[in-house]
Amino acid sequence: MSPGWSVTNPTKFRKGKCEFLASWRLGDCLKQLAVRLLLILLVFGAACGRAPSGPPPAAHPSGAVHRIVSLSPSATEILYGVGVFDRVVAVSNYCTYPPEVARLPRVGNWLNANAEQLAELRPDLVVMTESQAHFLDAKLQALGFKSLVVRSQTLADAYDAIAAIGAAVGKTAEGKALAERTRGEVEAVRVRAAGLAHPRVLCVVDRVPGTLRELYTATYGSFIAELIEVAGGTSVAPRANTGYGKLTKEALVVLDPEIIIDMIQGAKGRLGEDPRRVWGELAQVAAVRNGCVVALDDTAFLHPSQLVAVSAQRFAEIIHPEVFARGPR
Repeated sequence: MSPGWSVTNPTKFRKGKCEFLASWRLGDCLKQLAVRLLLILLVFGAACGRAPSGPPPAAHPSGAVHRIVSLSPSATEILYGVGVFDRVVAVSNYCTYPPEVARLPRVGNWLNANAEQLAELRPDLVVMTESQAHFLDAKLQALGFKSLVVRSQTLADAYDAIAAIGAAVGKTAEGKALAERTRGEVEAVRVRAAGLAHPRVLCVVDRVPGTLRELYTATYGSFIAELIEVAGGTSVAPRANTGYGKLTKEALVVLDPEIIIDMIQGAKGRLGEDPRRVWGELAQVAAVRNGCVVALDDTAFLHPSQLVAVSAQRFAEIIHPEVFARGPR
């Protein structure tokens, strides 16, 4: 691929993925559908489960927490970050980091959890985000499971979630330290980018693989749009109530972003798409015309955990490679 059309995995936290064989095509399609469902629910679930401002809503257990179930990728990442991953007994179908999650049972997707499996696991605490709580929390409470619900919309939510999860599992100091370290790393990027020109940036969080249909973008009010601003760009996606919105190709042309960050969610390897061909359909857009479409295939960029610091650095490399450590562009 030529510069501007690279697919990168900058966090280096994921195991290498084998190229898909033809006999696996059905399984790969199902996986794509599952990931797309997660992203769509992120958009619409935020609207349904959006909580008021203030401290994160939580139901804290009164005793020690030894057995934890995480129903959110960001929560799993935070549990690892505060040093209690050894207490995690099960995770959601979408959790990928740390790599050790591969050895844990999977207890459900964004909308449901396997009650029978949870009963067998006997968790002291079930952790989820506010987008999920609308669908899950009351059911889990009715079954007698204690839960912790954390917000996941903004950068401030991510920092609060780290501290709240740390406190809930008896790692208050570690949670506070990780939250402050993450905040500090993000702010360090903001300071370096503060005096730079702010190009127009669009972040596409989902689309139909291989096409420009069903475009969903990160908008004002999401931590991804905040990270674009931190990294020295201007997020041009139209505002949406949930922080994520659907965008037509015609509207994208009018917005004319100078840089497009494309969170591709399709197949990899031989069955993967060619981003150059996909985006070539909109050659009149500045980012496409100038080779400034960058495809990122790591879903960690969609998770408001301590990994937002990694995302801030990577976004800065994409938006201002002349200042930040140069990565593929």
